[in-house]
Amino acid sequence: MQTRTAAALATIALLAACSNTPQTATTGAANGAGGLGAGGAVPGSQQDLASNVGDRVYFAFDSSRLGPDDQVTLDRQAQWLQKYAQVGVQVAGNCDDRGTEEYNLALGQRRANAARDYLAARGVNPGRVETISFGKDRPIALGDTEEAWAKNRNATTSVR
Repeated sequence: MQTRTAAALATIALLAACSNTPQTATTGAANGAGGLGAGGAVPGSQQDLASNVGDRVYFAFDSSRLGPDDQVTLDRQAQWLQKYAQVGVQVAGNCDDRGTEEYNLALGQRRANAARDYLAARGVNPGRVETISFGKDRPIALGDTEEAWAKNRNATTSVR
């Protein structure tokens, strides 16, 4: 009988513990936001950036030139970074799988730098923006098609 009582009390304690929602950054309480932002993302998080602003810009073949659509995305990123001044980001330059490793690493770096420089020109402190090139080592689309290559020619901004 004592075993059943102890088991019942343990079960009740476990259920009570599970029903409490801790006040953490993932619930939004710790960052003063009072809850989740648009799209269900914690304000100032990677999910917030990706869902509500856009975390990626794309490039033409063999280019590090930003197009008009990319500038719009980076303008939104700059506004977001000004709103969340405590957030630092990393911009990773990526390439499709054509070309040598060395060439693609250099091109990826030029792409990351182009995004960083654009953000800096829009008032973001360049010290908050780290750049890296992954060349062709981190594709987001597999395959040897123009569609896959176009997706892999990008600069991706990630919250650090």
